[in-house]
Order: sequence, then C-alpha cells, then structure tokens
Amino acid sequence: MASITIRRLEDSTKQRLRVRASRNGRSMEEEARQILKVALAEKDATGLNLAESIRRRFAPFGGLNLPDIPRGPMRPPPDFDK
Repeated sequence: MASITIRRLEDSTKQRLRVRASRNGRSMEEEARQILKVALAEKDATGLNLAESIRRRFAPFGGLNLPDIPRGPMRPPPDFDK
C-alpha cells in the first residue's frame, strides 16, 4: 500500500482530526484514511462525465444561443509539390 505525508497542516485541523478519531475509536491515521475513502467514494458515485459536470455547473446562469455559421464547400487540399 502507498503512504502519503501531509505537510503544513494547520494545528486546528490536526486537533479536530484527533478529537474525531478519538470519538470514533480510531487512530488519527485510520480516521484520515476513512475521511479520504468516504470523500473520494462520493465523487465516483455521481458517474458524470466532464461535459455533464460543466453543464450542471453553468445551468443556473441560463443557456447560450450561438448563431448558425453557414458552411461552404471544402477548400482544395494544399499541393506541397509546387
């Protein structure tokens, strides 16, 4: 299994983790693992792709109607032999 080190953790955060771990009968390390496990499981449960996530984030601002751009014939491919 992998391990990580968390640097520059605020003292108040560490204290709250210590209290929460004690309340749950776990070590601080085990409590941190459980917090990460639950937090990351919630993200995976949505099952949304990137486009859907973006659409949901910007939906409250309303839609955007873009003008139709007329399409013309394709240009001829470049001739690199000249």
